[in-house]
Amino acid sequence: MSSEEARHSVTQRKRRFTVTASPMNAIKLELALVCVVAVLLWFLQERITNDPVTQFLLLGGYGLAAMMWIVFRVRYVLSKTNSERGNHGQE
Repeated sequence: MSSEEARHSVTQRKRRFTVTASPMNAIKLELALVCVVAVLLWFLQERITNDPVTQFLLLGGYGLAAMMWIVFRVRYVLSKTNSERGNHGQE
């Protein structure tokens, strides 16, 4: 067997970016979106206002709102997942 034949006889897997199914995948996407918006807001803060206190309140308020949203979503998904697991055990 020549080296060319050996090279073609070996199967090669195509590398793909995949994520295993998880109830948290939607939250990961939302977190990425929140981070992108935060960076955009950070770049645009000086165009929105020149007052440093207002800039701080703008970024801080967005950060707190984003944090509360992510925490709410995680708690919702975890409670939904736990209730589904509890229902399967009772059947």
